[in-house]
Amino acid sequence: MDAALSYAQSHHDTFVDELEDLLSIPSVSTDSAYADDVQRAATWLADHLDAIGLQHTEILDTDGHPIVYGEHVTDPAKPTVVVYGHYDVQPPDPLEEWDTAPFEPTHHNGSIYARGACDDKGQMFMQVKAAQAYLSGEGELPVNLKYVIEGEEETGSMAIESYIQENGDRLDGDVALISDTAMFSPEIPSITYGLRGLAYAEITVEGPNRDLHSGNYGGAVDNPANVLSRLLAGLHDADHRITIPGFYDDVRDLTETEREAYAELPFDEEAWMEAIGIDDVRTEAGYTTFESLTARPTLDVNGLWGGYTGEGAKTVLPSEAHAKLSMRLVPEQSVDDIYDKLEAHLQAEAPNTVSVTMRRLHGGDPVLVDPSIPPMQAAKAAMQEVRGTEPVFVRNGGTIPVVADFQRHLGLDSVLMGFGLDSDAIHSPNEHFGLDRFRQGIEAIIRFHQRYAAAADSR
Repeated sequence: MDAALSYAQSHHDTFVDELEDLLSIPSVSTDSAYADDVQRAATWLADHLDAIGLQHTEILDTDGHPIVYGEHVTDPAKPTVVVYGHYDVQPPDPLEEWDTAPFEPTHHNGSIYARGACDDKGQMFMQVKAAQAYLSGEGELPVNLKYVIEGEEETGSMAIESYIQENGDRLDGDVALISDTAMFSPEIPSITYGLRGLAYAEITVEGPNRDLHSGNYGGAVDNPANVLSRLLAGLHDADHRITIPGFYDDVRDLTETEREAYAELPFDEEAWMEAIGIDDVRTEAGYTTFESLTARPTLDVNGLWGGYTGEGAKTVLPSEAHAKLSMRLVPEQSVDDIYDKLEAHLQAEAPNTVSVTMRRLHGGDPVLVDPSIPPMQAAKAAMQEVRGTEPVFVRNGGTIPVVADFQRHLGLDSVLMGFGLDSDAIHSPNEHFGLDRFRQGIEAIIRFHQRYAAAADSR
C-alpha cells in the first residue's frame, strides 16, 4: 500500500490534468443535443481504463447512453469490489450565473470549477486513480475490481438496472463501492448508510378544448391552472405531513439510537439557512431539520406551468396545466406503491370539470446498509486515517437508484464513501470540487482496498 500511496502523491498534478480533460467533455445526458459528447466521454473513459492497465475494458451500448465496463480480476481468493460511478452530468443552465465557463475547468481557492467536478466525474475518477496507483506503484491490487460506470444517472439510470439484472454472473462480487455522496461537513467526514428513494411524476390537468378568453368564459369554466393549484396545495396539511392516504403506512421511522446519534451531530441550522438564503425552515412536525432532510419522506413541486407566461398580459383560461413532482421515499416505502397512491388520490380529489392524468417518469427505491459490516468499517478506518477525524455514519436525502439495484439483484451492499460537500454546488452554477478532497479521496480508496482485503482474509 505504501508504494501506491507514494505513487498517488507524486502524480497528483497529472491526475488533476487528466480530470480536466474529462471535465472538458460536455456529457449532458438529459439533452439529445449532447449525445455525441456523451459518447465521447464514454470512449475517453474506456480508453483511460485500458491505459492504466485494467485487464479488460469495453463500451456497452444500451437503448440510451452507453455503460463503460472494466475489470481487473487476478485471484478468486481476493474479495471483489464492484465500483460504480457515472460520467454524465447535469445541464449547465443557467449559463449566465456561472463565473467561469462550465466546460472549461478553472482553479480557484484550491478547488476545480466545472460541471461534473464533484457530481460525479471528480469523485468517480478518484476510484480510477486509486487503481492506477496500485497497478503502477505496487504492480498488483489487494482486491479484484469491476467498474460499472454509466452515462444516464442524471436521467434516471434507465438502462443500468436491466444490465445488472442480466449480468449477475459477470458482476458477481462481495461489495459495491461508490463515491457519489457528500460528507457531513468539512470538519466531520461521514459515510452514508442510508439513501432516500425517489418517485418522480408529471401531472396534467385538462379542461376546455382550447385556451379561452377570461372575460367571455371566466366564472363558468373551471380553470385547469386553478384546479391544479388546489390539488397541489392540498398535498400537505398544517403539520407539513403529506395527505395522500396510506403514504406513511410502510415508513420505517428513525430508531431512538439513530435520533440520539443525529442529535449529537453539530448541525448548524442558522448557517445552513443563511447559505441558501432563507429565514426559516418548514419541516414535518416532530422532526428536526436534519432528520427531515435525510430520513423522512417528502413531496415537492419541481416545476409548474400552464397558460400564458410571456411578457405583458394575455387574458386566457388555459386549456391545461402541468406540474412535475418528486417524492423522496424512505425504507420500507415502495416506488410503485407510492405512485399508485398518488394517482388514486389525485383522481379522488379532482372535480369532474377537468380530467387529470399522471405520468410515472423515473424512480429508485430507498436503501439502508448496516454500518457494522466489515466493508463499512474498513471505509471508516480508511477515511479516518486520511482525514484525521473519526467519520460518522449518516443517512443522505438524495437517491442513487443503482444502490437498490445492487442490493435487490446481486445481494451487494454498497459502501457510500464520498468526499463532496453540500457547498460544492452540484446541479447548480459554479459547481466545484476541492483538490485537497480529490487527493484525500484517492488515498482513502487505496487504504480501503487494503483494509477490506485484510478483513476478508481474517474471516
